[in-house]
Amino acid sequence: MAQEPLRAERPRRPHKDDGGPDGQNKTTGRGRGPGPAYAAIDLGTNNCRMLIARKTPGGFRIIDAFSRIVRLGEGLNASGALSDAASERVMEALKVCAEKMERREVVKARCIATQACRTATNGPQLMARIRDELKLDFDIITPEEEARLAVLGCLDLMDDRFDAALVVDIGGGSTELCWVDLAEWRARGGYASGGRPPVRTWSSAPVGVVTLSERFPEPGENRAEWYEGMKAYAADLLKVPKGAKRLRPLFEEGRAHLVGTSGTITSVASVHLRLPRYERARVDGLWMSSAETRAACDRLSGMDLGGRAGEPSIGRERAELVLAGCAILEAVMDAWPADRLRVGDRGLREGLLLNLMRKPRRRRRKPRKANREAAE
Repeated sequence: MAQEPLRAERPRRPHKDDGGPDGQNKTTGRGRGPGPAYAAIDLGTNNCRMLIARKTPGGFRIIDAFSRIVRLGEGLNASGALSDAASERVMEALKVCAEKMERREVVKARCIATQACRTATNGPQLMARIRDELKLDFDIITPEEEARLAVLGCLDLMDDRFDAALVVDIGGGSTELCWVDLAEWRARGGYASGGRPPVRTWSSAPVGVVTLSERFPEPGENRAEWYEGMKAYAADLLKVPKGAKRLRPLFEEGRAHLVGTSGTITSVASVHLRLPRYERARVDGLWMSSAETRAACDRLSGMDLGGRAGEPSIGRERAELVLAGCAILEAVMDAWPADRLRVGDRGLREGLLLNLMRKPRRRRRKPRKANREAAE
């Protein structure tokens, strides 16, 4: 039987029962430590995010978190390099991460950088500076690993009553798509015992909320034409890999669903729910129909920058980028129609943590030559 997948528990308040200074558990007082802490950092084109967690039976519990908009990819399209100002913002954010990791006594961590550092001429130099000054080792991961980590982070959002799922991860500089075979996963035992679902294929489009916003500055008029222009541009970059073509009938027949993971998706969900403030508990795991998703995008595209900034669940920093994300999302929905979208307030960091905590598979040892001869 396949190994049961780990899953993330809902975040709780930090410091609640992480053990006192003597290593005793505050709840039981039995001298048992709370277990080792693991950390995952995702340095993206727009955000720097970190989670610190401890393993629990069947999953993990988040004990600390950090998120800051650093705009690492600002101006990258024009210059081809990360700016000094953006690099300094990253260093300040990662200094906070390093301090949290030290305070939480993290025993194992994985730190990754994505599209901005993949494409920037000076991306490796920034990684070296981070290693020298902050003692954090970053990997600039491939688009394929980024796509697969997004799938792993959203594992329990996939509904194996469907036959396929498309995981959509809209980032600052790229958009990753992963086509998952839920029918085979269901045959293996699904979420309960099917292990990781089979990824049939993936693609990475060089378009994200930062790059698209910079290419299409917001106009004062002809806003509908401007928005449609962003959709068309994104659609041209969303290439369909060969392995995905055989899954297309499942989408056309209503046997597939989308899984969305990014700030765009959670913003659209918040607008749909008309939340007075962002509530992860109501957004993460939410099902939205195609009509509801497009209605929320329409509502946002009808607002100017001030109107979007006034949305309590979006705010000023996201207001500049959210429409580019909506355009990318609608381009994906046009190409891969599905009646339902599952919203995930999670992604790469959760996938990284699950990989860190997963026990390595034991390889079967080949019988020694002498033993084989004796058996014969």
